Amino acid sequence: MTFTVDDAPWWTGAVVYQIYPRSFQDSDGDGVGDLRGVLQRVDHLADLGVDVVWFSPLYRSPQDDNGYDISDYQDVDPLFGTLEDLDAVVEALHDRGIKVVMDLVVNHTSDEHPWFVESRSSTDNPKRDWYWWRPARPGMQPGTPGAEPTNWASFFSGPTWEYDEATGEYYLHLFSRKQPDLNWENPEVRQAVYAMMRWWLDRGVDGFRMDVINLISKAVGPDGSLADGPATTGALGDGSGQYMHGPRLHEYLQEMHHEVFDGRRAGLLLVGETPGATVEDGALFTDPSRRELDMVFTFEHVGLDHGPGGKFDPRPLDLRDLKAVLGRWQAGLADVGWNALYWDNHDQPRIVSRFGDDGEYRRESATMLATVLHLHRGTPYVYQGEELGMTNAHLRSFDAYRDIESLRYVQETRALGHTSDDRLLAGLAAMSRDNARTPVQWDASPQAGFTTGEPWLPVNPNHRSVNAEAERADPRSVFHHYRRLIALRHDDATVRLGDFTMLLPEHPHVYAFTRELDGDALLVLGNFSGEEQPVDVDAVWQTAEVVLGNVPDPAVPRDGVVRLSPWEGVVLRRAAASG
Repeated sequence: MTFTVDDAPWWTGAVVYQIYPRSFQDSDGDGVGDLRGVLQRVDHLADLGVDVVWFSPLYRSPQDDNGYDISDYQDVDPLFGTLEDLDAVVEALHDRGIKVVMDLVVNHTSDEHPWFVESRSSTDNPKRDWYWWRPARPGMQPGTPGAEPTNWASFFSGPTWEYDEATGEYYLHLFSRKQPDLNWENPEVRQAVYAMMRWWLDRGVDGFRMDVINLISKAVGPDGSLADGPATTGALGDGSGQYMHGPRLHEYLQEMHHEVFDGRRAGLLLVGETPGATVEDGALFTDPSRRELDMVFTFEHVGLDHGPGGKFDPRPLDLRDLKAVLGRWQAGLADVGWNALYWDNHDQPRIVSRFGDDGEYRRESATMLATVLHLHRGTPYVYQGEELGMTNAHLRSFDAYRDIESLRYVQETRALGHTSDDRLLAGLAAMSRDNARTPVQWDASPQAGFTTGEPWLPVNPNHRSVNAEAERADPRSVFHHYRRLIALRHDDATVRLGDFTMLLPEHPHVYAFTRELDGDALLVLGNFSGEEQPVDVDAVWQTAEVVLGNVPDPAVPRDGVVRLSPWEGVVLRRAAASG
């Protein structure tokens, strides 16, 4: 179905802001962000104009993977405060008309969660089957290399199986060994998860961002076996065909919808993180008639600058690839479903350093990138600091990094002797998740106004010039450009719901498309280069008016050509008389 102005859900006109709590604002000087810190900054969010705040995990956790290893789903980690603090934040945001979405991490728990503590206590514990326990490979000594039940490689390096000496079996962990996977085949697991979700909705939250939700269904043989994946490096293989978009995934999502969301659906937002999802998968997830999710995060566009050696072997972006991927998702979900639009999040390096120019043209490239993204059809997501034009941290030593994925990559690559330390550091500086996790830069003071103590991760040195205080004082800043983009989505039905048509798919430097609704038409142009780019435009645009620009004298058509200055982004509206 295609949404119309009369029946479109509220979230088609919304913008979501992601808070990574440990790096947002520290209120007590311990160097880690917390909920009372969020309370100090709610007016920043209201001034920006966002409609929803999504919190990365706040739950009680040993913090092996910065909170994505949960030991209690129904409590706040003392690092961040208390449940009462969270209630106060939710109330303050609701008072400002901002909804609250919680991160839902139910592919796995922490190994310190009481469910897993019980599960590993004995082979006949009632919760044994709440997780994936398997004996060693037939004919092999348990605990020896290669004896793991399957050859699957973990997302965080090494095998996905951890040997447990106490019971003589292995448990599955697609991520860290401290993140054992829940067994969704067990209906008791599913009902426990659904009960927890209802508890949060009853407490007043407005939906969930579902972490790696497309991994919850594993392909299980009739005898309970799990199959090897094709070999990749050494003894390990790619098991994704056995657990990514597994055979019961849509059944589980539809059951979740029935058990948790029926009767209170209209005001909620449900977004799934779905690594490896295709456009066809996205249409299934987000078709309203299927009653699964509202939108999903695709990963295709954030893998385009990964080189032959993977994520930490970056290569320059080919803009034509980016247009092909995003254009395909726009077309594929045009009639059924909905896109989630993002550049940045807690797992991605800063977009202005990645696809833009974080030096001379930081402001221009940050605002151009924002313009291009937000004018697509879908719901935009703004990651904390993105609205300030925050850049990668350019950390220069291994000791400065904290991210488990980065540190394990260094350990494994060094052991294999595949590359030099200089290349390793260059890869981390470009692509490490820590680039997104440096503290938000609120002002030019020694710790950027984030903390009075020693921050858990170093503050980016450029906070003396790039910070919220300076951004708010400059009407041409990245911050105020985001405010204008968000207001435009709120006010303009064509931005929210207009048809999308990609233009100039083979142009190496210019991103161009139109949005059209009921005779109204917008032309969006973005220059992804530091050179002037002339763009030929049709005669119907000759009298177009500027809706939004990111430079003092925005480009307009003259003699059939729009001349875009370096990193310029502009939105033009076709005059009614021309249409």
